[in-house]
Amino acid sequence: PLSFRMELPCWCLLLLSCLQLLSAHNDFFTSIGQMTDLLYTEKDLVTSLKDYIRAEENKLERVKRWADKLDSLTATATQDPEGFLGHPVNAFKLMKRLNTEWGDLESLVLSDTTDGFISNLTIQRQYFPTEEDQTGAAKALLRLQDTYKLDANTISTGDLPGKSCYFSKYQMTVEDCYELGKIAYSDADYYHTELWMAQALKQLDEGEESTIDKVTVLDYLSYAIYQQGEIERALEYTLRLLKLDPEHQRAKGNVKYFEFQLEKQKKEETARTQEESGKRVTSEKNKKKKQNNSFSLIPERKKYEMLCRGEGLKMTPRRQSRLFCRYYNNNRHPRFVLAPVKQQDEWDRPYIVRYLDIISDAEIEKVKQLAKPRLRRATVHDPQTGKLTTAQYRVSKSAWLTGYEDPVIERINERIEGITGLEVDTAEELQVANYGVGGQYEPHFDFGRKDEPDAFKELGTGNRIATWLFYMSDVTAGGATVFPDVGAAVWPKKGTAVFWYNLFASGEGDYSTRHAACPVLVGNKWVSNKWIHERGQEWRRPCSLNETE
Repeated sequence: PLSFRMELPCWCLLLLSCLQLLSAHNDFFTSIGQMTDLLYTEKDLVTSLKDYIRAEENKLERVKRWADKLDSLTATATQDPEGFLGHPVNAFKLMKRLNTEWGDLESLVLSDTTDGFISNLTIQRQYFPTEEDQTGAAKALLRLQDTYKLDANTISTGDLPGKSCYFSKYQMTVEDCYELGKIAYSDADYYHTELWMAQALKQLDEGEESTIDKVTVLDYLSYAIYQQGEIERALEYTLRLLKLDPEHQRAKGNVKYFEFQLEKQKKEETARTQEESGKRVTSEKNKKKKQNNSFSLIPERKKYEMLCRGEGLKMTPRRQSRLFCRYYNNNRHPRFVLAPVKQQDEWDRPYIVRYLDIISDAEIEKVKQLAKPRLRRATVHDPQTGKLTTAQYRVSKSAWLTGYEDPVIERINERIEGITGLEVDTAEELQVANYGVGGQYEPHFDFGRKDEPDAFKELGTGNRIATWLFYMSDVTAGGATVFPDVGAAVWPKKGTAVFWYNLFASGEGDYSTRHAACPVLVGNKWVSNKWIHERGQEWRRPCSLNETE
């Protein structure tokens, strides 16, 4: 125990040095990059826990040897107590054992070997994720489930698209599924409550051992189904609950209520059978009409999710034939005459281009190294207050890097200016973003609309004329940049960048550039972007008299 305690100061120093970067951060679930630090934190905890276990095992081994020795001795002594104690050495040793050695044993048993582990745990606990992080990660799973149309069993078994051995190593337990269901229930989200309580029940039925019992799961499940209006199914699960626990008072009351409601429904249905039949025919016709509607008439949310799944609008062959790839030197710019860049058309309206091999791996690592300690929860402009605020529809962390703090950033800024031909001195600093669990940024405009006249007033550089977006990682599944109004989807590819104008040459906003970052299903998404503003572009991109040119 003494040697174990002597290691504590080293552990403290190690942990404090490892955790300094975490102390100023929260919202871990919004950045996979920062969540990796938590893995090392947990690894340190496991090492400390193993040290504690070894110390406990050593202590128990000593106690066991003492017990075994005395067990043998007392077994012999009690066969003939007087004869045994007739030997003066035995009598002395008995006195010694009871007066001294049992006291030593008591001290050994009461000795505390938890000091090192508890101290490490106490140090680390203040940097642990919060309840908000756990809830945020849970809601991210629900979001991924909806966006990518995944059933609960697919997520629970880890059978996700593009998975590797890491993603299928640990399956979700009954407790995990139950926790997801409870979080959905607390938000009155009975749809997801049903899905995850049903998955928990399925795994219990398959024989998985758990501290959660079927009665508890069935109680939540039946209520969630009832809240969605399916009284008959709710009754079935409640009756199953009563078979397991016949004295469950709430279930008894629910059975009576459900049976009363079903009887009432049957009477009402009998009275209006013909009317309902007519409505069903009309409903079927409406469904067919909806299926024939064009992509443009689909609600934005549905279009966004379709594009994220790769089910978006496909370009006609004629439009596709007008997209090219080329070597580009921006009118023989001196920087690119001998080394033109690879340019590839991604979409025609709005015009979106991708530049290949435009940022090196070394530059990417430097940008990430500079950004990681500064990552903070990404914010959005609140149109009411004009101030920056966090939002549930933007799940990522970001940091801003200036050109003067490192030559790599200055070189990247110069490259963007050389390729686009636009002034970047009036642009915003390079923003680096890392997406978290199910990280996304729902449909938005980069430019300020007419109803947001003060959106960028404090910058004094006009509106955001264009967007340059670097992809600094490949993403195993999900994570596309999509444009719901036009049906475009641009997929992340490490080392590339995409560019588009947010404003027409007239200065009017191009509303077709409304875009979104799809949730990251599997993998880690790093991007960096440069928002280029109007000021300084007067001679570089002259104004047009045509509103939409």
